[in-house]
Amino acid sequence: MLAPIEHRIAIELNVRPAQVNAAIALLDEGATVPFIARYRKEVTGGLDDTQLRTLEERLTYLRDLEERRTAILASIDEQGKLTPELKAEIEDAETKQRLEDLYLPYKQKRRTKAQIAREAGLEPLALALLDNPELTPDDEAEKYLNADAGFADARAALDGARQILMEKFAEDADLLRQLREYLGEHGHVRSTVVEGKETEGAKFRDWFDFAEPIGELPSHRALALFRGRNEGFLNVGLVLDSELDPEQVKPGPNPCEQRIAARFGIKAQGRPADKWLADTVRWTWKVKVATHLELDLMNELRERAEEEAIRVFGRNLKDLLLAAPAGQHVTMGIDPGIRTGCKLAVVDATGKLLDTATIYPHEPRCDWDGSMATIARLASKHGVSLIAIGNGTASRETDKLVQDVMKRHPEARLQKIVVSEAGASVYSASELAAREFPDLDVSIRGAVSIARRLQDPLAELVKIEPKSIGVGQYQHDVSQTKLARSLDAVVEDCVNAVGVDVNTASVPLLTRISGLNAGLAANIVGYRDAHGAFRSRDDLKQVPRLGDKTFEQAAGFLRVPNGDNPLDSSSVHPEAYPVVEKILVDLKKPIKEILGDARALKGLNPAKYTDERFGLPTVQDILKELEKPGRDPRPEFKTATFAEGVTEVRDLKPGMILEGVVTNVAAFGAFVDIGVHQDGLVHVSALSNTFVKDPHTVVKAGQVVKVKVLEVDLARQRIALTMRLADEPGQGKRHDAAPAGRGGPQRQPARPSAPPSGNAMAAAFAKLKR
Repeated sequence: MLAPIEHRIAIELNVRPAQVNAAIALLDEGATVPFIARYRKEVTGGLDDTQLRTLEERLTYLRDLEERRTAILASIDEQGKLTPELKAEIEDAETKQRLEDLYLPYKQKRRTKAQIAREAGLEPLALALLDNPELTPDDEAEKYLNADAGFADARAALDGARQILMEKFAEDADLLRQLREYLGEHGHVRSTVVEGKETEGAKFRDWFDFAEPIGELPSHRALALFRGRNEGFLNVGLVLDSELDPEQVKPGPNPCEQRIAARFGIKAQGRPADKWLADTVRWTWKVKVATHLELDLMNELRERAEEEAIRVFGRNLKDLLLAAPAGQHVTMGIDPGIRTGCKLAVVDATGKLLDTATIYPHEPRCDWDGSMATIARLASKHGVSLIAIGNGTASRETDKLVQDVMKRHPEARLQKIVVSEAGASVYSASELAAREFPDLDVSIRGAVSIARRLQDPLAELVKIEPKSIGVGQYQHDVSQTKLARSLDAVVEDCVNAVGVDVNTASVPLLTRISGLNAGLAANIVGYRDAHGAFRSRDDLKQVPRLGDKTFEQAAGFLRVPNGDNPLDSSSVHPEAYPVVEKILVDLKKPIKEILGDARALKGLNPAKYTDERFGLPTVQDILKELEKPGRDPRPEFKTATFAEGVTEVRDLKPGMILEGVVTNVAAFGAFVDIGVHQDGLVHVSALSNTFVKDPHTVVKAGQVVKVKVLEVDLARQRIALTMRLADEPGQGKRHDAAPAGRGGPQRQPARPSAPPSGNAMAAAFAKLKR
């Protein structure tokens, strides 16, 4: 019998069962992963948020598995067919697939041809021929004719007997496992173009004649194949490696047919029933087993590919959410545009909208001087120090405009930064934006979002549905439920890792705090609006429906700057304030003098302040927080400087060394914005001088990098880059880049097909679906 769930999870996580048991108990009580990871380290033995997320996911799967196991046992028992041996096999099944294989013969189904044959009394004929191939099939069949049931002659009777054996073979759980494992090792995913679709499906031309082992097919390639099939351009199936070349296929049974025959002792020895049995094996494989297993394995491939795609999206999203904030500065956001003009929005240091305007520096009006005057006037009027320029259409032209303003008005000491617009259009048209700015044009709302995301990317991006932020890999091809659940977890972990100012946080931001939901977040904002700023964390207990359990989960992540108690602006949980009080007694100083006094705090022995409730990990965390109160885990703010005079793809020349920002990371490389309206690609092989298995170990979304241009394909708007600055142009023949797809303000990758392995140049241009 299988080990208990907690033991299985402990083995997978390489931790002790007691740690898993403790975490499960906390989760079942309603505690959130961020709370457990941060404030219950003693209980779980220090499980971090990544381990806890994996634990939570596996716990759900294994509990579902146990529920299904119980249902299957009950069903077979009701049929009176549950033998001790079968029960033991079911109880030892480690996966849902194995459970379903074992249940297959007992599963209620529509009347099959095999059932009809059994009802006509043909099962003894089938078993007799299987057990004794010396029997002559036609002669033996004459003994079992049943005209009333539709089996009036030997041929019909033998067809019925064959259906019985085919079903018996196809429902043998051990055989299915053996064949599934063989196909996993020797099966190839094969794709061909649908006849007549060569021109229409040209974007999938890399797949028109393609094959790769199913066990080696990467996520992005698998999802590209499935997309091509779903769009009607590709035939995609599973073939054995021995069948890849039709000219090399040997006569006789294939390896899978041989395994079916061996399982049931069927051999070719020239006996009367041998050929009939061999044909039965062949039909079993072709009609029942091959189709069934192909569907299973292709579904497993899709699930693996989806999991990897979701994981990639989650990692990129985390990097974007935890990007360095510019901080509290009066900021002007510019949403660039051509015909409709550039929209300006000025927000104060807290993100409150102060002023708006529209300028027309580009075609067709070309009001360059008037636009410069408007920017300068608004900057002077409101004390603007930062200008955030969206990276959509006309971004570089607008960047040049702002640069001219800065040259003409050096006294303003303006700084400009080009920021990602990903998701800005989604936010602009959202109900949330409409409630906040009911009288503003949608494009002006976008300018507000651009300004705010420079000040604090996390606070602004939480207002946008995570999958609309555009850092995913084939995100529209995966399970939207799984994607949403995974990305929501990423957002929750990021928000709680940083913490929020309870007196300025929006409802969407508060909603992501441990223990809170949209209703409680709205109640907090409503209470704040009615009673003024919170003076302490204890004031939160006055918020309607915010009870003790919610307070316990949320309080440590909600900060009250400049409140009555300095600890309320730290990540120290209120439940641990007594520990701080003991520290203050020993140091003989008030809390305001201790905060930030690293020398005094480093002289303390953390073990002295532990007790039955607060162990060493918590005390150490408290001391670290007192040393650097309210520390932000995000990096220091910095931005890329785009090269002057390089604004279009045609301006690029092989050999140029440029600065850029990583916009997306996929399994095959990283896309980099170098300021020319098209992202270039650094293929995985050009990320480092050493072998790179996972690009995420080298770069992350939002990172500023230096790259060299290897190759420029103007016709296809593709740019091959390298981070190995010693590489010479021409080496880029194996690194190319797909169009960046700047279709409007939400700058997303285009959606051509992903490439096959072994074709690195095509692989480099596998872009993600918009």
